[in-house]
Amino acid sequence: MTQVNPEYSLEHIHYLKTIKKKDGLIKLARYLLLISIIILWEVGAGQGWIDPFITSSPSRIIETIADLYSDGKLFTHIGITLLETVVGFLLGTVIGTLAAILLWWSPSLSRILDPYLVVINALPKIALGPILIVWIGASSQSIIAMGLLISLFVTIMTVLSGLKEISDEKQMLMRTMGATKLQILTMVVLPASVPTIISAMKISVGMSWVGVIVGEYLVSKAGLGYLIVYGGQVFQLDLVMASIVILCALAALMYYAVAYVEKRLVLWRG
Repeated sequence: MTQVNPEYSLEHIHYLKTIKKKDGLIKLARYLLLISIIILWEVGAGQGWIDPFITSSPSRIIETIADLYSDGKLFTHIGITLLETVVGFLLGTVIGTLAAILLWWSPSLSRILDPYLVVINALPKIALGPILIVWIGASSQSIIAMGLLISLFVTIMTVLSGLKEISDEKQMLMRTMGATKLQILTMVVLPASVPTIISAMKISVGMSWVGVIVGEYLVSKAGLGYLIVYGGQVFQLDLVMASIVILCALAALMYYAVAYVEKRLVLWRG
């Protein structure tokens, strides 16, 4: 005999089962769509519907990745790009969040710097690549700086907007109880801004990858960005497509890592 939790009605249990079933169907549809694209891509290249020299094919990409692995170069290039991206992402998140807190703390400073932040955020950071190379040098530091620069101002603007949207009533209540501004920040504003900070991190993941790959286009002698440039120069488009596929996989893993952190924080808070 099925045991029914007295805290839930039969209608609510049925609703939860329906939601779970729908989520399962959505996940299945995602996998089927990906598999269909891969099969269609492979068949199209094999039948001559598309030019495999330009678009490559899944089988040729797998062969290229296997060749990189057998040469001992695969994890070297992946490790370099991943390290640069993670460092740039973490620095951008930490520095951007601290800068946003500072601007929240001083409304006057926020008003002074607001137009500059808007202009810098709208500026294509890629244009600053050659300047960073001259300032820092043609090294991995300049690549990390590019990833940091692209994600930094997005984080500042997003987190600052979230901090400013926290309810004034809660802050006023804390003030009437004699709380200091630091207590308001740590006990009300920051906890309520966790979803905003996580959202900023999700955006910064993609921005950091963009910055690092652009930096590797300019100065790197190793990494996935370097492989893309090298493959294009020598017309090894299989190498280009293989590098792009690896980049997609790494970016997805990094995004889902942030989503996992978000899920754990929600459980911890709730």
